[in-house]
Amino acid sequence: MSYYHNRENAEGYVKIADGYDGRELIERLKVYLPAGSTLLELGIGPGTDLDILAEDYIPTGSDYSPIFVERYRDLHPDADLLELDAVTMNTDRRFDSIYSNKVLHHLTADELAISLRKQSDLLNDNGILLHSFWVGDKVEQMHGMTLAYYTEETLAAVIPDTVELLESGRYAEMDADDSIYIILGKKRA
Repeated sequence: MSYYHNRENAEGYVKIADGYDGRELIERLKVYLPAGSTLLELGIGPGTDLDILAEDYIPTGSDYSPIFVERYRDLHPDADLLELDAVTMNTDRRFDSIYSNKVLHHLTADELAISLRKQSDLLNDNGILLHSFWVGDKVEQMHGMTLAYYTEETLAAVIPDTVELLESGRYAEMDADDSIYIILGKKRA
């Protein structure tokens, strides 16, 4: 996944993503997560969702690409940012919620299962995960990156026993029902 370690590729993505945000997803998150909660965003890209999340939450942004982290830090010098791999989740910090918008589709189903388990380990009690994906039942490779599409059934198969499904649904990002989200709650130990 070194595609976005290239500045030209990262800037190209920023242009493509212009005009898109996760405000609809964030409104769903607000049902489960009180204002003032701590939140980790996986895959900040241009930082659009991180800016929206900062309106209600205490956000930490992260990305696997140092270019996206550096770009956001240049615009927001006081931002709390991590360079973080979504599979290994190598941080000792804890959060009330972990959020991503069309980021974890770069993981295979096996990697997604590992990531979700590790994410649940980073959640505080009553923690919430919210992630969105493209809808479908295929896996593609593009520019060396995995693009995995999911359905309700394929997502249910990778949810670890450390969390429970609170809500899922489809929505339109570009076309009707082209996207799916899941909201997971950490189970009590």
